[in-house]
Amino acid sequence: MSEHKYLVTCPKGLELLLENELLELGGTSVKQTVAGVFCHGEIELGYRICLWSRLANRVLLILNEWDASSADELYQGVKSVNWMEHMAADGTLAVDFNGRAEDIRHSHFGALKVKDAIVDQLRDLTGKRPSVDAQAPDLRVSASLFKHRATVSIDLSGDSLHRRGYRQESGAAPLKENLAAAILMRSGWSELGQKGSRLIDPMCGSGTLLVEAALMALDIAPGLARWRYGFNNWKQHQAALWQQLRKEATERKEAGLLRGCAEIRGYDEDPRVINVAEANIARAGLEKWVRVSVREVGQLVKPSHVSDDLPGLLVCNPPYGERLSDVPVLVHLYRSLGDRLIDQFKGWYAGVFTGNPDLCKQMRLRSTKQYKFFNGAIPCELVLFDISEPYIFTSPSKAKVETSAAAVEDLSEGAAMFANRVRKNLKAMSKWVERNKIDAYRLYDADMPEYAVAVDVYRDWLHVQEYAPPKSVDAKKAQRRLEEVITALPVVTGVAPERIVLKQRQRQSGTNQYQRLGQQGELLEVIESGCKLLVNLHDYLDTGLFLDHRPTRTQLQSISKGKRFLNLFCYTATATVHAAKGGARSTTSVDMSKTYLEWGRKNMALNGFGERFHHFIQDDCFNWLKQCKDQFDVIFMDPPSFSNSKRMLDVLDVQRDHVRLIREAVRLLSDDGVLLFSNNLRTFKMDYESLANLQIKDVTKASLDPDFARNEKIHQCFEIRKAH
Repeated sequence: MSEHKYLVTCPKGLELLLENELLELGGTSVKQTVAGVFCHGEIELGYRICLWSRLANRVLLILNEWDASSADELYQGVKSVNWMEHMAADGTLAVDFNGRAEDIRHSHFGALKVKDAIVDQLRDLTGKRPSVDAQAPDLRVSASLFKHRATVSIDLSGDSLHRRGYRQESGAAPLKENLAAAILMRSGWSELGQKGSRLIDPMCGSGTLLVEAALMALDIAPGLARWRYGFNNWKQHQAALWQQLRKEATERKEAGLLRGCAEIRGYDEDPRVINVAEANIARAGLEKWVRVSVREVGQLVKPSHVSDDLPGLLVCNPPYGERLSDVPVLVHLYRSLGDRLIDQFKGWYAGVFTGNPDLCKQMRLRSTKQYKFFNGAIPCELVLFDISEPYIFTSPSKAKVETSAAAVEDLSEGAAMFANRVRKNLKAMSKWVERNKIDAYRLYDADMPEYAVAVDVYRDWLHVQEYAPPKSVDAKKAQRRLEEVITALPVVTGVAPERIVLKQRQRQSGTNQYQRLGQQGELLEVIESGCKLLVNLHDYLDTGLFLDHRPTRTQLQSISKGKRFLNLFCYTATATVHAAKGGARSTTSVDMSKTYLEWGRKNMALNGFGERFHHFIQDDCFNWLKQCKDQFDVIFMDPPSFSNSKRMLDVLDVQRDHVRLIREAVRLLSDDGVLLFSNNLRTFKMDYESLANLQIKDVTKASLDPDFARNEKIHQCFEIRKAH
C-alpha cells in the first residue's frame, strides 16, 4: 500500500480543529495551511476523511508538485502525470484552478491549460479524448499555482463534504454544516453529548446545529448518507476497502442509535423555518432525538424534566445586523437572550456565534472564551459562556433599564464614554424639559467628534441620525462606534431598544431630505406649547417636526392672535398649528408636496381646526407668490437650502434666490406685519444691501432653545419688516 500526500481544505478558522480531527483519523505529518491542512496516509485515510470528517470541504490527493512560472510550465507539469492510471481516455473530467502567473490572469485560463494537458496526453496515447462534465465527472482535478509553485491533485470528495444530503431546504442565512460542527466542537459538545447532556438552540432556523449535534452524539458518520464521491469512477478506487469502511460506519451508527442520546431541542419564532427544520431532521432520520417547535426567545425555559446535576449546552447563531437599522432591535434580542439564560439555565454552558460580538455584551454574562471564525467572507466569533454566578453581571431592574453608574461600567470603554456624555446632557436639560413640558427635544448632537450622531427624544422614543462619516474614516470603526451608541442609549436613557429608530443622514441636496425610507405610516403624537403634533419616526429621514424651530413656532403662536398668517414652504404645517392655536384669524399654508399638506391637515384637525379659515395650497411657492394678491400680517418662510423638484418651474438656491423670495413675500405683508425668514444653510449670508429698504434683524441666537444652544449653525433666523 503506497502512502499519499493530501491537502484537506476547510473554511478559514477551522484549521486547528481539522488538524486534530485528521490526527484522530490516522493522518501523519499533519501541517496547517490557510483554509486547509496537509497530511500523509494511505488511501484508507482519504476514504476515512471523506466518510468521517465533520469539518472538511474537500480531500485532495496530491499527484505532483513542481516549480512553474508560466502557463507552459503549468501545462508540462500536469502532462508529466500518467493520467492513464487515473481515468479512462474517453471518460469525463472537470478542472478547478486557483492562482495566477504573469501569463495566467484568471482561473478559467489556468483551468483550460490543465485540461488541455490531460486531454492532449490521453489523445496522444490512445487516439481518444475525454470530455468535460462540470456537474458529475468521472474525475475532478484540482490545480493551483502560487508563488511559482504548482500542484495538481485528484479531488476524492467530488462535491464539497459539507453537503451531507439532509439539508435540501434552508432559512434566510443558514450555517454550512461543517461550520456548525466546528461551533459545536468549540462549545464542548463532543464531550457533553457523550455524557448525556441536553442541547437547545433557541434560534434554530433550518436546524443545522441540531442535526450536526445529533450526528456527533450518536456517532453517525456525516458522509454515510452520501453515495456519490469523487473517487467512485477513479481507476485506482478500492471498492472493497470503501465498502468495508461504510460497513464499519453503519455498525457504529446502529450502535449509536441503540444507545441513544439526550433529547435535542430547537425553537424559532418563524413557523415557516420550523417546517423546513422538521423536513431536514426527517431526511437525516433523527426525528426520535431532535424536536423543534415555534417559540420566541422571551419564552425560553429549561425543560422541566432536565436534571440540574448534568449541565447542558445552549448554542445558537442569532442575527447580527447586516443593516444599521437592525442594530437597535438586536440589542434587545441579545439582552433578552441573556436574561433567559440567567433566569433559566444556571449551571449550563452557552455558545453564541455572531458576526457582531459587541452585541454579546448586552447579555450581562462575562464570556469565558472567544474563537474567531469566518461565515463565508464575514468575520465572526464564537463567544462561550459559563452560566454561573461568578460570570453574571449585576442584574438591572426588570421594570426599567438601569441607568446607574454601575450599569454604565458594564459597557465597553467607548460606549461608556458616550453614555456618560448623554447622562450629563440629560441632567443638564432635565429641569428645562420638565418646566416647559417638552415632549420632543435634542439630547445629543455630535458633542464628541468620534460619535457623530444626533439623538432626539420623542416622548418614550429615541430618533438617532448618524451623520455619514467622511471617506477618511474606516468603515468598520464607524460601524463599531455606531453600535456603541446603540448599546449605550438604552442603558443611560431607560428607553427600550425596540423604541430606538436609527437612520443615516448625508449631505442633502434638492428634495433628498424628504425622500421616503419606509412604508410603516406609524404616527406618534407629541405636544409642544399646547399643540398636538404628529411625527413619523420611521418612514422619512426627517420626522415631520424640525425641533430647532421650537422657539420660532412658540413666537408665532404668541404674535398671531387676530392676525392673517401665511406659512410658505410649510412642510407639515407645524408652524400653522401654533399660529392657529395662538388665535390667528386665518391661516394659509403653501407647499408643493401633497403628502406633507395632507400631514398638515391632520395636524390641524388633531387640534380642532377645520378648513373654513385655514387653507392648504399645493403649489410652487415662487409661482404662488407672483400670483397672490392677498395680504398677511404674519408670514413664516423656511425654504430648503436647495431644491430641483420637477414640480418647480425653476431650481431653488436659497443663497441666490433669497432676495427675490423676501421681496415677493414682503409685497404681501401688511404695513405693520412681520416676516420670519429662516433657513438651515450653514454658509448663508443675508444680502442686506439688496434689501436696504427693509428692516432686517438677525434673531438667530434668540431662536435657539437650550437643546440647540451648542450648535448655533443649525439654522439662521431673521425678523423682517417694512421700513417706515
